[in-house]
Amino acid sequence: MNAAYILGNSEYLAISYGGYRATSRDIQPTITELKEDLKILSAMGIKILRTYNVQPKLPHAANVLEAIHQLKKEDANFDMYVMLGAWIDCLNAWTNKAPNHNIESAQNEGEIARAVALANKYPEIVKVIAVGNEAMVKWAENYYVQPNVILKWVNHLQNLKKNGALAKDIWITSSDDFSSWGGGDELYHTKDLESLIKAVDYISMHTYPYHNSHYNPEFWKTPNHLNNLSDKEKIDASMLRAFNFAKNQYNGVKNYMKSLGVDKPIHIGETGWATISNGHYGANGSRATDEYKQGLYYNYIRNWTNKQGISCFYFEAFDEQWKDANNPNGSENHFGLINLKGEAKYPLWSLVDDGVFKGLTRNGKQITKTYNGDLETLMKDVFVPNTDYKR
Repeated sequence: MNAAYILGNSEYLAISYGGYRATSRDIQPTITELKEDLKILSAMGIKILRTYNVQPKLPHAANVLEAIHQLKKEDANFDMYVMLGAWIDCLNAWTNKAPNHNIESAQNEGEIARAVALANKYPEIVKVIAVGNEAMVKWAENYYVQPNVILKWVNHLQNLKKNGALAKDIWITSSDDFSSWGGGDELYHTKDLESLIKAVDYISMHTYPYHNSHYNPEFWKTPNHLNNLSDKEKIDASMLRAFNFAKNQYNGVKNYMKSLGVDKPIHIGETGWATISNGHYGANGSRATDEYKQGLYYNYIRNWTNKQGISCFYFEAFDEQWKDANNPNGSENHFGLINLKGEAKYPLWSLVDDGVFKGLTRNGKQITKTYNGDLETLMKDVFVPNTDYKR
């Protein structure tokens, strides 16, 4: 079983996973808690997880690998693999000093070494190593690096494969915004990016129509010729436009790659839709945020990627409240398909009906539906896109 087989295989659904339950990552989920989550995800048909870092004080990824290893020992039929992320920073990232985007952080070397060690410890589980997460996109102003840094470490890992120090069939990539992969602004069209595209085994790109409903809202607003539609019809039409927006970003990356004479897989490393926001995306902003819209987007994306042979590491499995710990209703805390109460959000209601979660719990709670499964109640929290909104 290798990356070439499982990526793009609709029988191996992918998801982005963080098992954090608390408001701080200092409180790490236990192996038992992780196994609880993995059984839930497996019941959903998920067989590939994406993790984000292997930092020494955050053993989450290592513990996820151990949890999968234990589950495989307990049940030979348990089928789960990992796209292991190595976090990449620039010099002075996340400090009170000005980030130097032209020099990389000294910690990157250790991060790559730890990823290699884990891949070699769990070769039956780790099938992909991703060098960096949104590490090249310019709006990641706290930490982004130039493409030559990512290229350096991708080449390093590819050389380890050639030398037998890493499994030859493990795939190496970087997971980044569509623009970082040349799918948008020509600012990113550099020789180093061209070399990087040729060096990776596949491209892992991110697309977020949700965020663009604020930052680039033209596609989001109801066009004048649709103003005669009902509110629900306007909402449904907006989500179809959002889906097409994501497809266009994917195709932008594909077209740029092909313009370089390169033909290799492109998979979606992240895309998602939040369900609560007291900021840009809530009722006083773009009004993109609710479970109904999440459900439409999730189904559009899953159906399209499954048919096209694209892996989609949907963001994300569970809500995580550490991301905006001082703002409980911040959107970053609410991208999960399952909330912190163990309730399946609207996209997964049908799975609850089908009984796939029977006998499974999270924090001692059975997996039930949000809104007690009452769609009429849910729809009271669903708003037509804000056409008067000016960011």
